[in-house]
Amino acid sequence: MTIENAELTTEQVLRRDIPWETYMTTKLISGTDLQLLRRYDKMAERFKSQLLDDDGPAYIRVFVTILRDIFKDETVEYVLALIDEILTANPRRAKLFHGSAFSNEDTYEPFLRLLSKGNWFIQEKSCKILSLIVSARPSAQNGVDASNSKSKHNSTEDVLKSLVEWLCAQLRKPSHPSRSIPSAINCLATLLKEPVVRRSFVQADGVKLLVPLISPASTQQSIQLLYETCLCVWLLSYFEPAIEYLATSRALPRLIEVVKGSTKEKVVRVVILTLRNLLVKGTFGAQMVDLDVLQHVQNLKAQAWSDEDLLDALNQLEGGLKDNIKKLSSYDKYKQEVLLGNLDWSPMHKDPHFWKENINCFEENGFQILRVLLTILDTSNDARTLAVACYDLSQFIQCHPAGRVIVADLKAKERVMKLLNHDAAEVTKNALLCIQRLFLGAKYASFLQA
Repeated sequence: MTIENAELTTEQVLRRDIPWETYMTTKLISGTDLQLLRRYDKMAERFKSQLLDDDGPAYIRVFVTILRDIFKDETVEYVLALIDEILTANPRRAKLFHGSAFSNEDTYEPFLRLLSKGNWFIQEKSCKILSLIVSARPSAQNGVDASNSKSKHNSTEDVLKSLVEWLCAQLRKPSHPSRSIPSAINCLATLLKEPVVRRSFVQADGVKLLVPLISPASTQQSIQLLYETCLCVWLLSYFEPAIEYLATSRALPRLIEVVKGSTKEKVVRVVILTLRNLLVKGTFGAQMVDLDVLQHVQNLKAQAWSDEDLLDALNQLEGGLKDNIKKLSSYDKYKQEVLLGNLDWSPMHKDPHFWKENINCFEENGFQILRVLLTILDTSNDARTLAVACYDLSQFIQCHPAGRVIVADLKAKERVMKLLNHDAAEVTKNALLCIQRLFLGAKYASFLQA
C-alpha cells in the first residue's frame, strides 16, 4: 500500500487556512464550535495556553468532534497537528480528554480508526496522541477503569490491544522507511508501563522485534531510538513472561555492548537498571559472569556520573555479580561439572581465589576429582573438555604444595603428552602448560607462559 504524506511536517500543516465557516454552514460543526475555533486558531502560543487553562475541555471536545465527523484529510491533519502541538507543549493536558464533557463519548475511537488510514502523517499523529491520552486516563477504582469514555464502544483493554498490534506491525513492516520504527518505539516506551500492554506485547511476539534495535548508536536520532528501546526492555524486565523471551534472545550480549560503547548517561542508566533487574532471574546471573559484566561495571564506577540512581544500581549490580561469582566458583559446583565429564571455561577454572580456597578439597576420597580428570583425558573426544581438564591439572600442580608429586604418581604425564599432538590448538596449548608445570615446577612454567 502506498503511504501518503510521508514527509509532511507539523509546521507545514499548521500553515494551512481551514474554512471553518463552511463546516458550520454544512452543519458539520455548531455555531459554538465555530466561535471556539475562531478564538483559538492561528493565535499566539501564550494566548492558546491561557484558553486551554480557562476552558480546556471545550476546545478538546471541538477537536474530537471534528475528527469524528469530518473526513477530509487536510482538515483531519490540521486538527491532529493542533492536538499534537498542545500535548508536546504540555503532556499533562492529555487529562483533558477524560473530563466530564466526554462522559457520553468515546474519545479513543477517532484516533483508533485513523490508524488504518493510508496517510503516514495521520497515522503517526493518531498513534502518538492515542498513546498519551490512554496513558493519562484516571486510575482504576475497585478494579474498574475510571475513564469517562464509553466502554460499550471500546474498552480500554481493547484499545490498548489494538494499539499494540498496530505498533508491532510497524516494527515488522514499517509504513515509513525512517519514521515508523522510532514512532512505534516512542509510543511503546509510554505504554509498556501498563501490565495489560506488557501482556499484549508479549502475546504479539513483540519482544523479539526490540532485540535487533539494541545496538551502539552515534547520531542524536539513533541515540534517542536506542534509549527508548532500552527503556522498553527495562519496563519488560518487570514482567516474567517477557523475561523468558529475553532469556532466549541475544538481548543480554547486546545490552552489554551498548553499555560498553555508550557515553550517554541516560542510556547507561537504563541499561544498568535493566541488568540489575535481570541479575536475579533464571540464568542471567551466570551469563553476566561469563560475559565479564563485573569488569565493565567496575570500569563504569570509575567514571564521573551525576545520576544517583545510576550509582546505586552500579553498586547493587557489582555486589550481586560478586555473589554470583562466589556461587559459580564453589567447589561443589566444580565437582559436579567434573563428574558429569563435560567441562567448559566457567569462571571457577581461571579464578585464582577458587584454587587458593579449595585446593585442599581435591584431597577428598583419595584425590577422586583428579582421577576423574585423568579419566576424562583418556575418554573424552570434546576439545574444549580436554583443554579445560589439562588446564585444571596444571592449576592443581601450581597451587598444591605437593601437586607435582601427586599428579606424577597418578601417571598423568603419559596421558597429557599424547594430547600435545591434538588437532585443536586450545588442547595443545593447555597440554603444554600442564607438562611444563609438571616437569619444571610452577615457578618456571609460569615464567615460560608469560
